Amino acid sequence: MTDFFFALLDPNNGFLRLALMAGTLASVSFGIMGTYVVTRRIGYLAGAIAHCAFGGIGAALYLNHRWGLTWLDPIHGALASAIIAAIIIGLVSLKAGEREDSIIGALWAIGMAMGLIFIDLTPGYFELTSYLFGDILLISPQDIFMVAGLDLIIITLTVLFHHTFQAVCFDEEFATLRGIHTAFFYILLLVMTAVTVVLLVRLVGIIMVIAMLTLPAATASTLSRRLSTIMIIAILFSLLFSWSGLALSYTLDLSAGPMIICVAGLVYIGCLGMQRLFRANGD
Repeated sequence: MTDFFFALLDPNNGFLRLALMAGTLASVSFGIMGTYVVTRRIGYLAGAIAHCAFGGIGAALYLNHRWGLTWLDPIHGALASAIIAAIIIGLVSLKAGEREDSIIGALWAIGMAMGLIFIDLTPGYFELTSYLFGDILLISPQDIFMVAGLDLIIITLTVLFHHTFQAVCFDEEFATLRGIHTAFFYILLLVMTAVTVVLLVRLVGIIMVIAMLTLPAATASTLSRRLSTIMIIAILFSLLFSWSGLALSYTLDLSAGPMIICVAGLVYIGCLGMQRLFRANGD
């Protein structure tokens, strides 16, 4: 571990400092949105949105290399497709009823398939590992500004509509009776989740995005039942997972994204075990 801290001070290791900065900035949104996702139990919707984002990555690569849109970055395509998918999936979940899981499952698969088709149509070879499994060490200064900007959007919307989101998460029927447009705020919540998913793609990839989005909040929920408290604890856990996973990956020469997820999973299992042990002793 000490090697990692010394490496951070090395002027030649700017990529490590950028990675640490990205993990720090993104942890705020992870903790906030993860709390809503866990409370509302929409992890499977977030998974579908994440996989649809891959379609946008493929489309952006295609437009970039085939049509010369050099300004178009894959992360821009991921953001656009994730937001569109969030709106579609939100409408489906509100209207489809019993067929919801089948339709969302189809969208999940179609998003991945379209991404692969676009990549097949794009000239050249592309390394997809960083998109599927993440590579926080490839974060650029431009990515930092994007993460900070998207972070600001999430925080602003949360401050403005926290009580409304809380009502939608805990008691949608009561919120509707109070005159809250629950359908609109539910879809807005999914759009915010989509933005957060795009933040996560650069860190842990599409395949493991749900774990990082849900594990910090799920771990925090073992320690508190108050939503605002869970958010704060989830942010702290996100920081812990990002920093320690990055440090371990550097020390052991392993992939950063999977290591972050492993740390998060182990801490969650440990907290869950302790919670059940305390309950058993209480009985």
